[in-house]
Amino acid sequence: MPRVEKYWVSLSLHYHPEHAWAKVEREGVRVGLDDFAQQNMGRILAFRLRGKGVELEQSKAFGTVESGKWVQRLISPVSGTIMEINQKAVRSPRIINEDPYGEGWLIIIKPTSKLDEELGKLFIGDAAINWLREEIKRWEKEKK
Repeated sequence: MPRVEKYWVSLSLHYHPEHAWAKVEREGVRVGLDDFAQQNMGRILAFRLRGKGVELEQSKAFGTVESGKWVQRLISPVSGTIMEINQKAVRSPRIINEDPYGEGWLIIIKPTSKLDEELGKLFIGDAAINWLREEIKRWEKEKK
């Protein structure tokens, strides 16, 4: 997995501009918070998610995540229904900081028939790397 400056980025994941990632799997679309977001938030203390069975729309909030610095909305990268919530992360939110692309996933979504169209609106591969470079520049300007 390559790095863009100090942030890991997977070339096989689809990234939403609000820092959620999506991984299409047989059982659905696994969703988590990207490395850029978790590093800049600092230690994640808690998160709240909408419940199992709740229908989501792409680019709409499905919960919030709280750190010592702030509370941030979690944005769904695709539309669908929440099928599963990562109970391990619920019990130990720190896992999101420790392994954002593995054990720190948040939900699994049963996607709608619009999945291919919605994935086309996300960043993957070289496009994800270029997007992250621009995000880092934007973040550095905002911090000044």
